[in-house]
Amino acid sequence: MVPTPLQIQTHDNGIFPNSKFPALLYKQVLDIPLLFPARHVANLFQKNNWGNSWDAGIFEYHHYHSRVHEVLGVYAGSTTILLGGDGGVEFTLEKGDVLIIPAGVAHKNMGKENDISCVGAYPYDQLYDMRYGNPDERPEVDHNLLRVPIPDSDPIQGKDDGVQEIWHD
Repeated sequence: MVPTPLQIQTHDNGIFPNSKFPALLYKQVLDIPLLFPARHVANLFQKNNWGNSWDAGIFEYHHYHSRVHEVLGVYAGSTTILLGGDGGVEFTLEKGDVLIIPAGVAHKNMGKENDISCVGAYPYDQLYDMRYGNPDERPEVDHNLLRVPIPDSDPIQGKDDGVQEIWHD
């Protein structure tokens, strides 16, 4: 049985739009194999309709996506993550954790980019955009965020629970 994810709420701070939906943190839900750990995580996400995956660390600067939600599955290391911009919420992200970040939520690695290794993916294999909190990004970003649908499946739990239950309108 998959544990209920922790909910991390952020709010528009004038620089980053953040989201009315909470980020969802599943602690220690991934069973990481010794061989091909990134492929294992990517396959799990793809099975639940989250694709266009990548394998890397997490950037050391604030950034967000205005057209798509993102999931990060950690297969090695640990670091402190900041959500929501300066003054936001800090927490430890470590091997075995999965973080679902709603579109618009700023995220930043407070450590070094490669302190952590993770697979990132997006619902329906969507393409992501990169936004940095620049003054000229809004109101275009606000318009984009209104059009981002709630995913029809959770990257860990599939269609029965998780994201679609917690993020209902």
